[in-house]
Amino acid sequence: MSAFPSESVSALSAAELNARIRELWADGELPEDRRPEYEALVVEWAAAAREDVEPAA
Repeated sequence: MSAFPSESVSALSAAELNARIRELWADGELPEDRRPEYEALVVEWAAAAREDVEPAA
């Protein structure tokens, strides 16, 4: 598997990105060679999470 997902992660929901992030930590430790993927996913997750928030009335 490559260090980065093949499809654009920006097309994924915050929940889907969160699931991918959790998969990276499945063994309780983030493999050092997967850190760039993790960091990219966290940035995308934060953006997706902000999009899911509805403005206050």
